[in-house]
Amino acid sequence: MRKLKEFYFSQYEHRTPPAPLVHNVKIEFLWQVAATGAVTLGLWYLIWRWTSSLNYDALWFSVPVVMAETLSFVGMLLYFHNLWSVNDTPKQPAPSQRDQVVFDNCDRLLSVDVFLPTYTEDPEMTRYSIRDAKALKYPHPIDIRVHVLDDGNRAEMKAVAIQEGANYLTRDTNIGYKAGNLRNGMEQTDGDFLVILDSDTRVFPTLLENTLGYFRDPDLAWVQTPQWFYDIPEGETLDQVGQRYLGRFGALIGGEIQRVFGPITIGADPFVSEAQLFYDVILRRRNGANASFCCGAGSIHRREAVMEAALRAFSNQVDKAVDDMTSFEKCPERKSAMERAMVHEFAITTELTPYKFHVSEDIYTSIVLQSDTERNWKSVLHPGIETKMLSPLDMQSWAMQRFKYAGGTLDIMANDNPLFSTGMTRRQKLMYAMTFWSYLAPLWTIIFIAAPIIALFTGIAPVSAYSWEFFGHLLPFLLVHELASILGTWGLNNRKGKMLNLAFFSFNLQAIWAVLRGKEVKFKVTPKTRAAGNFLGLVAPQITVFALCFAAISYAAIGHLLNPDPQKLTALIVNGFWAGLNAYAMTVLISAALWKPDDMKREKVDVKNRLKFRRVA
Repeated sequence: MRKLKEFYFSQYEHRTPPAPLVHNVKIEFLWQVAATGAVTLGLWYLIWRWTSSLNYDALWFSVPVVMAETLSFVGMLLYFHNLWSVNDTPKQPAPSQRDQVVFDNCDRLLSVDVFLPTYTEDPEMTRYSIRDAKALKYPHPIDIRVHVLDDGNRAEMKAVAIQEGANYLTRDTNIGYKAGNLRNGMEQTDGDFLVILDSDTRVFPTLLENTLGYFRDPDLAWVQTPQWFYDIPEGETLDQVGQRYLGRFGALIGGEIQRVFGPITIGADPFVSEAQLFYDVILRRRNGANASFCCGAGSIHRREAVMEAALRAFSNQVDKAVDDMTSFEKCPERKSAMERAMVHEFAITTELTPYKFHVSEDIYTSIVLQSDTERNWKSVLHPGIETKMLSPLDMQSWAMQRFKYAGGTLDIMANDNPLFSTGMTRRQKLMYAMTFWSYLAPLWTIIFIAAPIIALFTGIAPVSAYSWEFFGHLLPFLLVHELASILGTWGLNNRKGKMLNLAFFSFNLQAIWAVLRGKEVKFKVTPKTRAAGNFLGLVAPQITVFALCFAAISYAAIGHLLNPDPQKLTALIVNGFWAGLNAYAMTVLISAALWKPDDMKREKVDVKNRLKFRRVA
């Protein structure tokens, strides 16, 4: 067998994924008690804020701040609703015959098509994914076919597919991006089930054995498995960093500091790519409401469900075209004969689109299927990790990926919002509302960022007074809310993630602005290699916020030292605390922009702005 080209991620082959969180009834009860307390205290605080704490001398400042607090509280309610309880879908044994999961009175083997869509990714990297897909195991006879869907139409990619025994499929155009590529694959295959991967998604042999049993439920449309990035930097302990820069002395100092404060790791997961919180907590707890959505790679689909969604979309488009033609016939003066002919042609030539041509075709298809009241399709988030993937390795790749997620979701909210259509249950709508709301958060995040800066520079407060009554309402809510957050995520450390979400405000604002302008959010392949250099230009807004926070704190502190005023000291402490917290949040993204892998730091390698690759054969 041809030897694999060795990439940077070869050094991480030994890593194993974390096990799913174990459902603990006692922790869940404590979380629900804390969440109820946080909601109660939050309502008490907001009622007091609106009725008794507005600064009527500066309503221009006070009202936007309390409005931002209210909108943030709504987000908390949606988040708590999402996390309320764990209701895992019972796992079923792997079926042995086709007619156990596909009801057409046919007893032939189950058939599965594994799709590996690719465009510009390195064919040699895709070779890894093909080999792992070919190694899928199943406890019963089964027909598994691996297909490379190459939108790049590359001879090298075709050669790799043939060498590895995979079917190679391509097309003449790139219409529809990844969605169009998947549609092309469906048109040329006929498996009962579709496994959707990315070119860097490497499946574990147990994927089908652990997931196909769910499809014993004839109403199940797809199963999503968690995405695990196995190349996430683990960082260096403080003594290791000290050893690298200062030798034995540095290692000794770093070790003593850790002896006092505990382990300190530098450079671990700089882009907060670890996705366990999203999959094992947020998406998993949507199972009970049948609201977990598809996230693309690592998902398994029932072909019948995907085709039904396509037929429904086709029917809706034709019906619209017919309605348009009818209106033209009633009012012929509205359109010319040529325009009516164009509409007629549209009705005839409209094609089936199993996956809507959209940058977020995965969540779009989820909404279509979950809104189908006639068929009542279901979904499952399988908590066990069955694949491994590559994480973004530089700020530009990471920002591109996050912008695509935000822009695609916001575009759905603006143009095909399921919250205002029939089909979904109230709980499903609330789950999707939480997703949409999270991407709107920058609209009030900028108020939270600006408020302490304005207060420190001007001396104007957004509240009537920083009194004991103020702290008596605010602090209990903050403390119970933090306790609820810890219990709700079952101890998963999300401190860095919270800071990153705050710092990401500028990128989400760009996505919001793009959708408001009607600009198409295009699909761009996330690079699987790292560009050299730093990316400080991408975080200019974060650097600006950090500088303003530092300047505001310094200005207010110096002013107090020169002209002490006990009545203003509390305002300085409160706003200084929030400004300092905001500044710290910005450093998470700024440091990510400066981050470089260890091998680039030590070897200063820069070959065509890519990580060093080596051939072993």
